[in-house]
Amino acid sequence: MSFIKKLGKQFKIAALLVTLTVSGMQAAHADEQFFPLQSYRVGPYAAGGTGFFGGFIDYLNLVNIRDGGVGGVKLTWEEGETQYEVERGVEVYERLKQHPGIATWNPLSVGIAYALLDRVTADKVPLLTINHGRTDTTDGRVFKYIFPLLLNPYSETSGIVNYIAGKEGGTDKLKGKKIVVLYHGSPYGKETIPIYELLAKKYGFTVQQIEVPHPGNEQQSQWLTIRRVKPDYVVLRGWGVMNPVALKTAQKTGFPVDHIIGNVWSNSEEDVIPAGDAAKGYVAITTVAAGAQYPVLQDINKIVYGAGKGNLQDPKRIGSVYHNLGVLNGILNVEAIRIAQAKFGKRTLTGDEIRWGLENLNIDEARAAALGAKGLFHSIHVTWDNHEGDGYVAFQQWDGKQWRVVSNWIAPDWKLLRPIIEKSALAYAKEKNVKVRKSIDD
Repeated sequence: MSFIKKLGKQFKIAALLVTLTVSGMQAAHADEQFFPLQSYRVGPYAAGGTGFFGGFIDYLNLVNIRDGGVGGVKLTWEEGETQYEVERGVEVYERLKQHPGIATWNPLSVGIAYALLDRVTADKVPLLTINHGRTDTTDGRVFKYIFPLLLNPYSETSGIVNYIAGKEGGTDKLKGKKIVVLYHGSPYGKETIPIYELLAKKYGFTVQQIEVPHPGNEQQSQWLTIRRVKPDYVVLRGWGVMNPVALKTAQKTGFPVDHIIGNVWSNSEEDVIPAGDAAKGYVAITTVAAGAQYPVLQDINKIVYGAGKGNLQDPKRIGSVYHNLGVLNGILNVEAIRIAQAKFGKRTLTGDEIRWGLENLNIDEARAAALGAKGLFHSIHVTWDNHEGDGYVAFQQWDGKQWRVVSNWIAPDWKLLRPIIEKSALAYAKEKNVKVRKSIDD
């Protein structure tokens, strides 16, 4: 063989090896679905952040270890610390958005979610705001990539008022009652001010809404005002340290704890245990049950923590409200991927393909049971124009040691809420020149 021919043959072999190597790298990369996590593990809201993101990561780990990923696609993630601050959340977004194969964004922050609305829409990647977010993003006709799954602030408010009405003997018995809303001084806390005013007008109760400045570790003046007002109920729309401080201050001022109704971010063990005896009898709304008895939680404990890959520093938090909510958030994300893979193929999906999966997300009791999550939550059925689901909630009461469910599942007043949501969404569409969708294909 001549030198030239030999050299040419070696060049072809080398070129083939390079091609195989590159294509192998692409294949490996194509078998991953990435979750950029805007988490917060330090600061006044660390209890919520460590619990929620711990549960989320635990479920992703479970799917990887037990199932080999989703359809053979490995789930990967990277965290960026936000300290629950909007500026940090946006910085993490801009940094991590460069990663290929992004599935969804899950910031667990109303402020960060608001800052990302236009960004995720332009980038065509879903933003999930489980149990929180901007209320009108429930309308998928306008907010194509935003999903306030399970509960939005207005449906939560409707559920709380319906629960109080049930305790009083019906909505007609609300007339003349006094309700104080003690809310966190943030975009999250202020989101429900208009709907409480509207429901007060509809049912004839009076409402006084009192702000607690961030982070909420001083509330004496607010509770002195409450003592003067003498309301029948106080709705605690708190977050982080604000919640146990509220319960302890209420006890000092003599307000009965069983007439304080906590919202969905005032319903965790971390909210009541620091308050000690002041929390016994406290009631709070929830979309997810506490407890580690569910098969999916048992699998996480056995498989993930058994392999030394658990995310919680304290495994005793397995089954807590925040951890279970994170696990449920993982279930919703993974199911959306699974549904989208059935249509588009078992590969790394685009954000828009996962958006389609979310708009076809339907977990009934049978599917929840198959996932080991029967009883962990009610159900969820998302459509292209309803990005929340049915908004069912339950209420739980702290007995000093654990949460006990004290209600059936309660639905919000959709006949009242949906027109309000649509009106706000269409106003946003007009302002931002957004084309209103007419089908899932738009």
